[in-house]
Amino acid sequence: MTVMQNVLYTGKTHTTGGRNGESRSSDGRLDIQLSPPGSSGAGTNPEQLFAAGWSACFIGAMGKAAQARDVTLPADLAVDAEVDLGTTEGAYLLQARLNVSLPGVPRGLARELVDAAHTLCPYSKATRGNIGVEIKLV
Repeated sequence: MTVMQNVLYTGKTHTTGGRNGESRSSDGRLDIQLSPPGSSGAGTNPEQLFAAGWSACFIGAMGKAAQARDVTLPADLAVDAEVDLGTTEGAYLLQARLNVSLPGVPRGLARELVDAAHTLCPYSKATRGNIGVEIKLV
């Protein structure tokens, strides 16, 4: 495990009620209701939050990868993240798919950028070897 030498930011939340609760960030910028996946509850769920965070971070990592190659990313690039919650033999597990759209970028270069982003992105690093992950160019 790599040890962090320099903390750049710490996200802090206070959550109550679990999947039927609420969560607020210490700076007040996040204030959400939570509800279980597939329910008719008013809130979002941890899987959606994880998908949103990972896809945003992955786009940032693609930017770093593109910058290192002196490539300009298209303004309409997108990552559609899918995070599954499931079970195997009674144990709860996650798996994920990142569907990356890089319009106008040649497929070979796009694959290079996505692969580099997957090595740079902290969410990708945190999940590597821990959950099933598939990254597709769409």
